Amino acid sequence: MSSESPASLTPVRFRSACARFPTGITVVTVFDAGGAPHGMTANSFTSVSLDPPLVLVCIDLKAKLVARFHHGTVFGINVLGQHQQELSVRFARKGADRFAGVDWTRGESGAPLLPGALATLECVVTQVVDAGDHRIVIGAVRAATWRDGRPLVYFNSGYAALEASG
Repeated sequence: MSSESPASLTPVRFRSACARFPTGITVVTVFDAGGAPHGMTANSFTSVSLDPPLVLVCIDLKAKLVARFHHGTVFGINVLGQHQQELSVRFARKGADRFAGVDWTRGESGAPLLPGALATLECVVTQVVDAGDHRIVIGAVRAATWRDGRPLVYFNSGYAALEASG
């Protein structure tokens, strides 16, 4: 076990410590002004409130997608299943049309959604907060779907599988 003082904490050490927290993988989706879908892999996602239903996602300020999120924007959160690792990798790539050749549908609210996701949340941006090198996007959930299955999990800088509970 390693302990660091704030003065000696580097970004690498901080990332290494945070990597010990397993997270689910989502693909955040949104349309541009011309109606084309865009998306990115994000594991910094959480529910915020049940009443009203709110979620948040954190987006790196260097990501091109960050500029598409402002008050009133409709967006989707696609919680990936264990069988969707390829989608996670695809939507994490830089400089490519991530939706090229990918099936998608419009949800009830109009958000682009990925078929086969373990869960989908359709949201409207209610608040945007800059925090460090990320933007926290808070969305009011307007619709949700889910299915049975195992989640795609990220742990210690790699994909992992959940053990069956007994």
